[in-house]
Amino acid sequence: MHHEQTGSEIDRHTQSSQQIFEALAAGQSGAGADLYQVNLRGRALNQVDLRQATLIRADFSQADLTATNLAGADLRGASLQGAILKDANLTGACLSRVDLSGADLSGANLTDVKMQGVRYDRYTIFPADFNYKSSGAIGPGARLNGANLNTANLRYVDLQGANLLGAYLGGADLTQANLQAARLSQGDLRRAFLTGACLRTAGLNGANLAGADLRAADLTDVEFDRLESIAGADFSHVRGLTDEMRSRLLSYPAQELETYNSFTRRTTGESLGLER
Repeated sequence: MHHEQTGSEIDRHTQSSQQIFEALAAGQSGAGADLYQVNLRGRALNQVDLRQATLIRADFSQADLTATNLAGADLRGASLQGAILKDANLTGACLSRVDLSGADLSGANLTDVKMQGVRYDRYTIFPADFNYKSSGAIGPGARLNGANLNTANLRYVDLQGANLLGAYLGGADLTQANLQAARLSQGDLRRAFLTGACLRTAGLNGANLAGADLRAADLTDVEFDRLESIAGADFSHVRGLTDEMRSRLLSYPAQELETYNSFTRRTTGESLGLER
């Protein structure tokens, strides 16, 4: 008796990425398959069936997934950078921490998709009717007021113009992030890594910068008339810091200025040019 091949016959533990690609390209279903960390970068996989598949940390960057069925798939931590997902079915898929930078999702079905922690950039194309800015995704113009992003890996992320009022970014890695014109008032940035970050015209009033690493950050025209704390913050080599801004920072209590940054082992006062 002939038995139809099922997705369970495709398995990352017993097959190479090349074998998996060949099976899918030949029309075999990948529904329900365990494809943990599979590398299908740059592959053409139009209209394949990957419903309910485990695709955690899979690499689909630059892949052509046009009209692919990814309904209910677990894509946590996967890379979809530059992927073509036109008309793909992503209903109920988990995209937590997925990188969608440069991806084309025009016409895709994103009903009930979980977007928390998803990264996008100005080149990402979303379906015309999808409110991506309020979806929990992270990118330019995102509405992330009060979001819990403690210890998140946000290196090089583009958050230009994003709303992050009261957001929790304690310990987050924002190295060289683009935070130009971002609204960070009342935000928790304790021990955040902002090395080389662009904070031009960003709003930081009421933010907590205790222990933050701001070395070489661009603070041109930043708004921080009132900061909750700068104890242990390192401002070494920051750009755009006017004499008036520096004087204002140096007016904070001596206890804060004498606090060491736990990472750079430099006091806040020293980082602002205050001689011991």
